[in-house]
Amino acid sequence: MPFITTSDNVNIFYKDWGPKTAQPIMFHHGWPLSSDDWDTQMLFFVQHGYRVVAHDRRGHGRSDQVSEGHDMDHYAADAFAVVEALDLKNAIHIGHSTGGGEVARYVAKHGQPAGRVAKAILVSAVPPLMLKTDANPEGLPMEVFDGLRAALAANRAQFFTDLPTGPFYGFNRDGAKVYPGVIQNWWRQGMMGSAKAHYEGIKAFSETDQTEDLKAITVPTLWMHGEDDKIVPIADAAIKGVKLLPNATLKTYPGYPHGMLTVNADVLNADLLAFIKG
Repeated sequence: MPFITTSDNVNIFYKDWGPKTAQPIMFHHGWPLSSDDWDTQMLFFVQHGYRVVAHDRRGHGRSDQVSEGHDMDHYAADAFAVVEALDLKNAIHIGHSTGGGEVARYVAKHGQPAGRVAKAILVSAVPPLMLKTDANPEGLPMEVFDGLRAALAANRAQFFTDLPTGPFYGFNRDGAKVYPGVIQNWWRQGMMGSAKAHYEGIKAFSETDQTEDLKAITVPTLWMHGEDDKIVPIADAAIKGVKLLPNATLKTYPGYPHGMLTVNADVLNADLLAFIKG
């Protein structure tokens, strides 16, 4: 399997499909999943002539289950290691949820300074800050994230069943069409990764203030968010975050859940393509 090795000797698994001369699109997955979460989008875009790349974050999927480095700085640096190894230029970077935070940190700290990024897309993304603080009173209280850590530590396998069965895809809503295979695939991806990486990743996605990252991003940016997102509430993320971006467009989706890229892929893929080609 293809891997690159980071400067601190972590082997990062990646996929690289399509013509090497085509414009690259790089996908950044959410917590606690893997690059497999982007299969629908990668197949869609490779069929439209793009080069598509996705990697498993350290401690996730097929990448090394290392003890350290489960924070946004390492996430972004690992992504840049993949970009440099594959020499991706003029790339589109798309991140979902925690992957949206990774994209924001990557573009601000690595992609723009190196001149390698063309556009950014944040989908159901966690920036600017999920945690409730004195400066961010609209955020979620620490007890919410402590509860996630407690559930993961007590019985990760059951927790990773309950989350996709319930609010992640909106399958707990009245009248929702439930896809058992989607739930099983979420569980499969989660259980491939490291419990320690997932436990510490909760702090990374909830407590990292990315206000300055967003302010620094000058490339055209699209923020897509479901209005019924129960994992990353739109008011705590997109509504505030898009105001910090100098060159951004916000597109919201009434009734769509956090995992809309999977359960509403037909709509989302068309909108992604329109922005990328625009």
